[in-house]
Amino acid sequence: MNLQKLSTKVMPDNSEIIPYDEAGIPLYVQYKYLSAYLNSRALCHWHEDMEFSYVKKGRMNYYVNGKNILLRENDCIMVNARQMHYNYSVNNEECEYFGFIFHSSLLTPNKNLYTKYVSPIVENSQFEYQVFNPSDETGRKVLYYLDCILEKKQQATPGYEIEIIGLAHLLWITIYNHCQKIFHDDSLPISSDLSIQKDMVSYIYQHYADKLTLDDIAASGSVCRSKCCSLFKRYLQQSPIDFLNAYRLEVSCYLLKNTTESITQIALNCGFNHLSYYSKLFLRKYGCTPGEFRKADIPTSTH
Repeated sequence: MNLQKLSTKVMPDNSEIIPYDEAGIPLYVQYKYLSAYLNSRALCHWHEDMEFSYVKKGRMNYYVNGKNILLRENDCIMVNARQMHYNYSVNNEECEYFGFIFHSSLLTPNKNLYTKYVSPIVENSQFEYQVFNPSDETGRKVLYYLDCILEKKQQATPGYEIEIIGLAHLLWITIYNHCQKIFHDDSLPISSDLSIQKDMVSYIYQHYADKLTLDDIAASGSVCRSKCCSLFKRYLQQSPIDFLNAYRLEVSCYLLKNTTESITQIALNCGFNHLSYYSKLFLRKYGCTPGEFRKADIPTSTH
């Protein structure tokens, strides 16, 4: 039975809580398997950190602000801060990839340097993501620095964190020079539709246990039902209710593994009024019953 382990923890505004490798140092460096997520699909989220996903073996889909990007072996995607995104499998295929996440504050404490070299990317509303691969010099440099970062993490010699931060600087200036060629105007406002979508997703994460209706979700974004449905279809490829139920199911998986509450109580706590409906959705999504999932000897983890 292929039940996955990882979940994504989020703040009340749906920004992700990054499980940094060491508390107080905003670095996350991990070699990962996509199948480690429930249903081989990460939770839709955003965060203040820069995120890189570098495909080592296989393929995976990446979704950023409603745009679907297919990543193949040796492709790397950089997702800018505060962009709504998630990754998921291609036809349930396995994918091995390297994840590197860091906060831009690590690049420099100097305000002038930050304004000159960091803000133009982090604060640029046009720059949602960028894909790199070995087909050009910039891509080869980006992948080289990422390989070096992964190697430093795996060796974990004393001071490796400082070495990784040094490599992050080299990575950043490579991307900065590249970005000067691909955008010029950073004055465009953030899409109002995207802001509305974030509001509605955040509302679901905060109120999933309540008896929510389509009208409630639409009202959280101050839009009509039709607009609500069209935005969820555009950005998440799901209806609002399907998205709500998918999140409820993910929360229930955590409760099944980490509490002793009855399955009926867990269903109620997650917003399902009827155990039979909860069990039906659970079986359809994960291929097993809640009871079978609870008994399976599979640990849970964060991220």
